[in-house]
Amino acid sequence: MESEQLYHRGYCRNSYNSIASASSDEELLDGAGVIMDFHTTEDDNLLDGDAASPGSNYNMSNGGGAPSSTTHLLDFLEEPIPGVGTYDDFHTIDWVREKCKDRERHRKINSKKKESAWEFTKSLYDAWSGWLVVTLTGLASGALAGLIDIAADWMNDLKEGVCLSALWFNHEQCCWTSNETTFAERDKCPQWKSWAELILGQAEGPGSYIMNYFMYIYWALSFAFLAVCLVKVFAPYACGSGIPEIKTILSGFIIRGYLGKWTLMIKTITLVLAVASGLSLGKEGPLVHVACCCGNIFSYLFPKYSKNEAKKREVLSAASAAGVSVAFGAPIGGVLFSLEEVSYYFPLKTLWRSFFAALVAAFVLRSINPFGNSRLVLFYVEYHTPWYLFELIPFILLGVFGGLWGAFFIRANIAWCRRRKSTRFGKYPVLEVILVAAITAVVAFPNPYTRQNTSELIKELFTDCGPLETSQLCQYRSQMTGNDAGPGVYSAMWQLCLALIFKIIMTIFTFGLKVPSGLFIPSMAIGAIAGRIVGIAMEQLAYYHHDWFLFKEWCEVGADCITPGLYAMVGAAACLGGVTRMTVSLVVIVFELTGGLEYIVPLMAAVMTSKWVGDAFGREGIYESHIRLNGYPFLDAKEEFTHTTLAREVMRPRRSDPPLAVMTQDDMTVEELQATINETSYNGFPVIVSKESQRLVGFALRRDITIAIENARRKQEGILPNSRVYFTQHAPTLPADSPRPLKLRSILDMSPFTVTDHTPMEIVVDIFRKLGLRQCLVTHNGIVLGIITKKNILEHLEELKQHTEPLAASWYYHKKRYPSPHGSNGKPRSRVHHVQLIRSFQDGWGGRGEDSEDEEEVGLLDSSNL
Repeated sequence: MESEQLYHRGYCRNSYNSIASASSDEELLDGAGVIMDFHTTEDDNLLDGDAASPGSNYNMSNGGGAPSSTTHLLDFLEEPIPGVGTYDDFHTIDWVREKCKDRERHRKINSKKKESAWEFTKSLYDAWSGWLVVTLTGLASGALAGLIDIAADWMNDLKEGVCLSALWFNHEQCCWTSNETTFAERDKCPQWKSWAELILGQAEGPGSYIMNYFMYIYWALSFAFLAVCLVKVFAPYACGSGIPEIKTILSGFIIRGYLGKWTLMIKTITLVLAVASGLSLGKEGPLVHVACCCGNIFSYLFPKYSKNEAKKREVLSAASAAGVSVAFGAPIGGVLFSLEEVSYYFPLKTLWRSFFAALVAAFVLRSINPFGNSRLVLFYVEYHTPWYLFELIPFILLGVFGGLWGAFFIRANIAWCRRRKSTRFGKYPVLEVILVAAITAVVAFPNPYTRQNTSELIKELFTDCGPLETSQLCQYRSQMTGNDAGPGVYSAMWQLCLALIFKIIMTIFTFGLKVPSGLFIPSMAIGAIAGRIVGIAMEQLAYYHHDWFLFKEWCEVGADCITPGLYAMVGAAACLGGVTRMTVSLVVIVFELTGGLEYIVPLMAAVMTSKWVGDAFGREGIYESHIRLNGYPFLDAKEEFTHTTLAREVMRPRRSDPPLAVMTQDDMTVEELQATINETSYNGFPVIVSKESQRLVGFALRRDITIAIENARRKQEGILPNSRVYFTQHAPTLPADSPRPLKLRSILDMSPFTVTDHTPMEIVVDIFRKLGLRQCLVTHNGIVLGIITKKNILEHLEELKQHTEPLAASWYYHKKRYPSPHGSNGKPRSRVHHVQLIRSFQDGWGGRGEDSEDEEEVGLLDSSNL
């Protein structure tokens, strides 16, 4: 009966059953070759299965009185309690409990589906709800992405002028139907008027330049001011990229409101404003946040996901794939991005649903056709020259540059963000945004490569020069006899060098502002500028020195063998990889983004090199660095634990801390229980047998206890402050005048994860990472010593990072000595109240000397010493 109830409650681990199968305390404690005498008559009847045996101290009773084989006590806690199993804001979910709840729900549905047609229909709805929610998420993500792209393009062109024939047309659309445009000046038409033409009536001259300059700054500041005000007033969570927080949420952390409807609405509006303001940011990262907001909102339509936090994170993983799919037009890259970069738990069915969500989102975006080119990809390229083996050298050098840029950017941006948090400057986010936007607009306008939209800049840098191109980058002296660079190319080179310096500086100060700000496009722009510069240099080197051994085998006189646009594409991938440390997903995103599948080997070489170079300066990418800066409880699965500490060195309480707060299974009152909760701030409490026997029974969460007591007072009569609380199956024997007892067994986790005090921390960290635990109890021969939480592990990892070398183990694994079960007078020792590990050295983290002969001691303290 007991095992059946454990099974149906959803706790699927077997630590409690292993205790129940032992016949005596000696069998439980004879683990290290030494027997510790904890025997009392009370321990003989600990297990609920023995409650009906003769001599048992546990009998069913109605608030005291004669034992009864049946109960008419209102055991309301056998029914689900509203609120139990939920989580507070800024808390971590219990993955194991959530998965067990889902399996129990699934078993219940399967057991009922043959009872009636209605139950069968409900089972079909439950089975297909996962596909329905990702379909809705994909549809909404694609529609919002198309709306953002169209609005951002229109508002970006609004800084330069307006279309008189149709105000809702951007510059390109305004001139589509004009018959007065020429091929060389295809962007000039009578329907499009600059602000100088509208205000001053002239299109050329110093006055018109100053007027256009002023209007450009005015619109940039207006858009930036409106964006930061909307974020500050209505949705503070709408700022930033969102990917660090998405990664933290997918790891099991609760941030209420971060994926809510207000955040979605404000992020969509302010993302358009921030991009149109000309700040050095992109919309691709925030689009992942927008897609996850859609997934979170739609998940509340299906109880399967709304009532289970672990299942909801499967939807969010699929939503992040849809976000990258619509951001870059790269559905497969979006799935790989979700798998490699953001997801913490990614089962096979989530892979399928992520693929489907990305497919639906890409289909919707292609139907909207926001770019007007009938293509899904953002920067479609078509190169006519293959790459040659000798070009791997400059490709790898671009990878080195990307890794160095990534390491420099991460350190500089984190230092600036930390300074923003620690100084008064961070208290004025509106002023900071206005200041950065003003500097950006003032410096960007004179340079055509910084004035234009960053996505348009990248597209121009990726483009291969041909007879139809009018860009300065393609102004060669003769296209027929080879690519001999003309004055326009050298002028463009200087402007690109200035644009590179400007982008590097402004991106450092822009990422982290209180407006939606992505990092993909600015990083790709920096890499594309550097790559184009290197590509043109290689092209001219091959033209003037075609007889060098590097070129003479591939480059004939008058023939093109270098494609500068390819270098820009490789440089963009290298710089983005150096900042984010992505590899596989980045390569797939870039070749989906450009359609350049033939050039996947150069991309792989550059991205891998950038990761190696970046990892030499620090293994954390920009998102992991911001997670650590904000103090989010995130255990990175990519980080290796190489230290040799033990569980006892990390657990709480420590020697200088108060004793561990515990609850007993059947001798505490409601008043004592509430006093323990009010006097402490812990999120959970180990439940032990008694004050005399510290043996572990289970673990109860603070929130569940509070909700259960409040619910009992509302629904059950006779619950008083002095009512006995019991976590056992049957109520203890009480005097006849005692108030009705309160049973809290249904909220007790009777199989909490436990480790021994000698468990290496590398194993504990792996358990937390792979099982998603909130806490783990530390025991010694079945007796509770302390607790390790996710926060304790993160603090421990942070302490270890301060040391250049792994800490030596401060405990020996051999020569363990335990005190004799008998005292010096030959009599048995008194009953154990607490077990405390005593170190033979004073400092908390230092190791023993090589000549030390001290051995590990386990001090047994009776109740008089505590």
